[in-house]
Amino acid sequence: MLKRLRPDDLMDLKIDYAFKQLFGVERNKDLTIEFLNAVLKREGNEAIYDISFENTEFAGDQEEDKKSRLDIIALTEKGEYINIEIQFTNEYDMVKRSLYYWSRLYLSRIKQGEPYRKLQPVIMINILNFPLPEEKAPDFHHSYGIQNRHHFHQLTNHLEMHFIEIPTLITHWRQGKLDTTHHLLAKWLLLLGMVDRRNQQMYEDIYHELEEIAMSDKSLKGAFEQWEHLSDKIENRMAYERRWKQIKDDLVREKEAELRLQEAEEEAEKKGHQRGHQQGHEKGHAEGHAEGHAEGHAEGRAEGRAEGREQGHQDVAEIMLKKGMEIEEVCIMTGLDEETVRSIKDNSSS
Repeated sequence: MLKRLRPDDLMDLKIDYAFKQLFGVERNKDLTIEFLNAVLKREGNEAIYDISFENTEFAGDQEEDKKSRLDIIALTEKGEYINIEIQFTNEYDMVKRSLYYWSRLYLSRIKQGEPYRKLQPVIMINILNFPLPEEKAPDFHHSYGIQNRHHFHQLTNHLEMHFIEIPTLITHWRQGKLDTTHHLLAKWLLLLGMVDRRNQQMYEDIYHELEEIAMSDKSLKGAFEQWEHLSDKIENRMAYERRWKQIKDDLVREKEAELRLQEAEEEAEKKGHQRGHQQGHEKGHAEGHAEGHAEGHAEGRAEGRAEGREQGHQDVAEIMLKKGMEIEEVCIMTGLDEETVRSIKDNSSS
């Protein structure tokens, strides 16, 4: 079906621009509906039959455009809002980030003075190109809702969250744990995982398996054809490459943030160790050198680690602000108070 394009010529669908061009446009709405039903395990009367896209804004022409990281927001015929977000790089605190965007979308659907009954369910679908740190289960698809922790009775359907780990999916497939014939979601996720732009390769074995499925699967065949058409158009390629450059820059900044956090913790712990040694030495004269030294060292080391974490969070906050994130969002992601974040912003811009 495909023209055997080189990996450099076939877009990585895990990059948000390419993903939205395939799944977030009206002409491919049927593909999106089938994808959503597979993720949400909807069928029969519960299935989604129609959607309308509420946010079809594409990436800006300039590299610094803050709208380049795109979401797909769809409204179902039942009044549910679905936000699909694909994350190529490991964002800071993905769970809080998803809750934050859920709350913004949920609240945006009601005006001041309107009754609460006008609020509509919001479903968050997060497709991750990395494992979810908060989840220890070995699955690649994690779904959450609000229910009674003892009787598992659902309190409301207004909050539903899904986290899908593409790397874990690929691992399951390679280990033979994934039946692509009967697993409705597997074909779509393998389609997303087939091209690995970061490592400049295409998984030929996945391609061959999906090609065989597509011979009798009209929707998958259509997705292949649209994907190839998208990858061939020069204007799409240019926008895609701009987005890829932004992602590479983000990866560099994230690595720098990790190093700065580690260095800050090590430096603060070193200072805490020295302070603890001095405290122990002074206390040792009064209460016994060995006991005082050990106690002072432990206190100083703990204090140093705490200082290091605090400084590291401030470093990360500075990077987030430089990336254009809002103060409120930075506070949520780092745990820093608003006054501290505003001070960091003022100092970094002066």
